Amino acid sequence: MGGFLVSNKMLELIVNKNEDLETIVLVENGKMLEHYISTENERKRRLEGNIYIAQVGDIINGMQAAFIDYGEKKKGFIHLKDVLPKVDETKEKIDNTINISKVIKPNQKIMIQIKKDSDFTKGARVSTHISLPGKYIVLMPNTDFITVSQKISSTDIKKELTKFIKTNLPEGFGAIIRTSCEKASFDDIKSDINVLLERWEKIQIKYKQVKTVPKLIWESEGIIEKIITDLSSKNLESIVTNDKDIYKKLSNNYNKSNIKIIFEEKPNLLEKYELEQQIEKLQDRKVWLNCGGFITIDKTEALTAIDVNTGKFTGKKDLESTIFKVNKEATIEIAKQLRLRDIGGIIIIDYIDMADKENKKKIEELLKEQFKSDRAKTQVEGFTKLNLMELTRKHICSHLNG
Repeated sequence: MGGFLVSNKMLELIVNKNEDLETIVLVENGKMLEHYISTENERKRRLEGNIYIAQVGDIINGMQAAFIDYGEKKKGFIHLKDVLPKVDETKEKIDNTINISKVIKPNQKIMIQIKKDSDFTKGARVSTHISLPGKYIVLMPNTDFITVSQKISSTDIKKELTKFIKTNLPEGFGAIIRTSCEKASFDDIKSDINVLLERWEKIQIKYKQVKTVPKLIWESEGIIEKIITDLSSKNLESIVTNDKDIYKKLSNNYNKSNIKIIFEEKPNLLEKYELEQQIEKLQDRKVWLNCGGFITIDKTEALTAIDVNTGKFTGKKDLESTIFKVNKEATIEIAKQLRLRDIGGIIIIDYIDMADKENKKKIEELLKEQFKSDRAKTQVEGFTKLNLMELTRKHICSHLNG
């Protein structure tokens, strides 16, 4: 808890602007870790995290939900669980004997946050449960519980952090303790808490001042700012861009940080940093493994299916050892590809069947270990009765990369 660990990793953020197309690439020692592409229209359309004073529309009793007018053409959608007070971050169960029409009324003014952007078929999912992300915690007003990132494994550190944050939060506030807390000093965490409490106070003042509804009262960070917030404690050394406006904005916002902001007047930074070939490979359905096996990635509307195959690999020992080697290498590559492609939602992995239960356990533990470096929230559910690995991953940016 005394400070950051020393690391050899050098992280760079490349922001390449070509007309209205913006490509953002996170690079570690020349290797691409994350990749996002957006157009000007998509950046304007991305509202996830924004906070609005909105108006309740039609109540849909049969679905325990309601439409919400927050100022966009397509109305948002709120479920009963997103209206009732939140009692536990890890549980979704609610009392369905409560009718939503008893909790909110048509034309009622409420403060909501966009939890998932709208798409071509669905309106945005909104919630009255506000969360304000910081470097070390996510502040949750109007709750009284604290949860710790699953990526922090030490029970002692979890207890120490929970006690400290609970002591430094006013009554009526909860928090999610982020992974970055594990290597931060108490002074840094305390500073982060104060920044978020001040932000909430400003939001409350705006809420009281609003006379016409709907109205945007707080705009969330863009994808570049979100990456910087998440990585500022993890050796993000520099940001390179070829756009003067982006350079100016970043220079103004991060002039007191240790991050170098660099402007390079090049038409294509991706070519200079030899990233184009790496980006092209993200379109491939089939990804080859070093051992000669391969994985295939198929995205559907409901889920993403990943299949593991032995391919050209025949192994040198027995069949079980051959299968385990392919599955092990596939696990490392799958975690890498999910992050690179920012794949979210339900993910099903069809590993090559393993007879040894201990090997299955090792693969599950390896998958969890690989996800520790992923900024996205992941949940590994384990092998199902059909011998399929089931997990979920939350998009870093729901509008980018599909």
